[in-house]
Amino acid sequence: MAENPTEVAVGAGVLALALGFLVFAGQATGFGQRAENAYELTASFRTAEGIGVGTDVRLAGVKIGTVTAMDLNPETFRAEAALSLDGSYVLPDDTAALISSEGLLGGNYVELVPGGSMFNFEDGQVIADTQGAVSLVQLLMRFVSGTGDE
Repeated sequence: MAENPTEVAVGAGVLALALGFLVFAGQATGFGQRAENAYELTASFRTAEGIGVGTDVRLAGVKIGTVTAMDLNPETFRAEAALSLDGSYVLPDDTAALISSEGLLGGNYVELVPGGSMFNFEDGQVIADTQGAVSLVQLLMRFVSGTGDE
């Protein structure tokens, strides 16, 4: 047991500061929050390299959702991502989902490209048109080795 009241006060202050930081970080990232009007879509990618739970889902560069779950489908061996989207953005059911990069040193995100269908997605539907991440390492190896699709 601590005999010095100063040690107890400093320890309590450190714990309070750590707890405050965790609460702030949770609020800043939106952890555990789901909009009341949000809806879920699923996208199946050949490769989901660079994305994970918490990755942004963007439309025209604006964040409209997040990736809420990632799983491997044991039948198709494809990565399935559950996307939680803001319900105020209703997307046509021929919308495409692409894994895009913010740049050479930036992270990846899921980009949605709306189609022209007259029908809209409903909660729980699957995005059929998807494109996985492009591996920069594979592109560099092709360039260095001089092989490619000719």
